Amino acid sequence: MRASMDRFIDTIEWIAAGIVGIVAANIFIAVLLRNTLNYAIPDSFDIGRMLLGILIFWGIAATSYRGGHITVDLVWANVGPKYQRMIDVFATLVLLFVVTVQTWTLFDKVHGTYNDNVLTFDLHMPAWPFFAVAWAGDVSAVLLIAIRTYRLIFYPELMHDPKIKAVE
Repeated sequence: MRASMDRFIDTIEWIAAGIVGIVAANIFIAVLLRNTLNYAIPDSFDIGRMLLGILIFWGIAATSYRGGHITVDLVWANVGPKYQRMIDVFATLVLLFVVTVQTWTLFDKVHGTYNDNVLTFDLHMPAWPFFAVAWAGDVSAVLLIAIRTYRLIFYPELMHDPKIKAVE
């Protein structure tokens, strides 16, 4: 069970990393073609904008499990391990609630974009598949935060990166 969860977590992180590469390639190629050949890729701006949205939601998924997002640890750093764990569980539950609500509202956006037949400017591609991929990233974030919450409550020792040696 633990190995399958870890593979799922790693897969989400690799997808997020791949999307970073796609966004970087899109921007690099668009700028290169525009500045060297005076050619603009059709819908490059719209596709880049939607890819950045996808990147944001998959990035939320990638950082939520590891706790790699920005935190303020003023209180946490000054209390004992028992209270640190309580703070971690509470903060993760709040994050789970917020991202779950965000996922629900983003699904409404995907549905609305599909129903309204929103298209890109040049190629008239439907925008809803981009929104759907972003929504899938948000769903992944909810799943990873739920796994994090479960592990924080029942298996807190699994939340430490074994590659990082503790200073003794």
